[in-house]
Amino acid sequence: MDDRLTGEELVALVRRVFRPQASEKALAVLVDLPDETVPDNPDWHARREIARGWVEELTARRDDLGLETHLVLYRNVRTNNGDLPEGAWYHAGGALPADAGTLDPAARVPFVSVLESHPILIAPTEFSATAPLKVAARSLPIRAATMPGFRADMIPALRLDYGEVNRRVGILKELLDRATGADIVFAHPGGEARLHLDLRHRTAHASGGMLPTPGVAGNLPSGEAYIVPYEGELAGDPSRSTGLLPVQLGGEVLVYRIAANIAVEVLPGGSEAAREAELLAHEPAYGNLAELGLGVLAAFGLTPIGEVLLDEKLGLHIAFGRSDHFGGQVTPHHFSRPEAVVHIDRVYVPEMQPDVRARSVDLVNEDGSTTPLMRNGDYTSGLFD
Repeated sequence: MDDRLTGEELVALVRRVFRPQASEKALAVLVDLPDETVPDNPDWHARREIARGWVEELTARRDDLGLETHLVLYRNVRTNNGDLPEGAWYHAGGALPADAGTLDPAARVPFVSVLESHPILIAPTEFSATAPLKVAARSLPIRAATMPGFRADMIPALRLDYGEVNRRVGILKELLDRATGADIVFAHPGGEARLHLDLRHRTAHASGGMLPTPGVAGNLPSGEAYIVPYEGELAGDPSRSTGLLPVQLGGEVLVYRIAANIAVEVLPGGSEAAREAELLAHEPAYGNLAELGLGVLAAFGLTPIGEVLLDEKLGLHIAFGRSDHFGGQVTPHHFSRPEAVVHIDRVYVPEMQPDVRARSVDLVNEDGSTTPLMRNGDYTSGLFD
């Protein structure tokens, strides 16, 4: 299948995802640039060229789409989900600058002015802008499709039947909303690990690839329901998330011990375990369990490509770190410095973690009943009927 969206497909995509309103006049495509600290790489360069091509195609179809399209550049923030910089630059056309150091300081505009004048945003960036755009959408009538790490081989995921994707995601959101907890049993080379996630006091989110309502931001491609485990912020009501969470990093499986929704220890292991233990010691917010995510795109024939933007939408994933953009309590201020802010997804599909398998995932309901959700990495039969 062609790995390039035609102008006609792009117009259809914008209409399907955002359903532009008659009063909306502008769309911005946001890209971050390399700098002296974070050098360029081939995928990043290719992504910026894809973005430039999209802007050219949409500009040529301005009358058909009914929106002015602008390409907006900014210096990368050096970490996923860190706060956006104060300034940005409009690209006047032609070749893109090679890095942020070549941008003219006199041409810089306040980033907030870009958000205020562009109700629709698409962000195919190197570093995820999902968290700051979700936060911005709480006070500005914007809606943003974030595409961190986007690559041309994700194009097929933009052509899916998002009506059906959205339907399945909606079913999962309803199940998560009714649940007070999730019990997960993992199998790994060291044996069995059991984890309980406290889902009380939380509302789930549906990210089904449609963003028709102002005040929202989410990934594209999409196809997941997700929820932040309760982090214990209510007085006298600590989080009940507890247990063991195995994660495979490269060839090593390490096991985190979870208490009150925080990874408080990495069980003794190899070099990766030692590195993660040091991270937890220096950045406690890194160990916050920030998300239980349930992707649905594997059923549509998609497989991992090595980019979390798509890979997390394939099945079960659990994230560490920042959670405020999903309705949790952990913000960038809980980290030691802006560059340390993270939201890291660990995806439990065989291609990503071949030595760790989610043997079972069961949701615990308020009445004490359980809903069997997954068995051996697959959703239970009949769940989406």
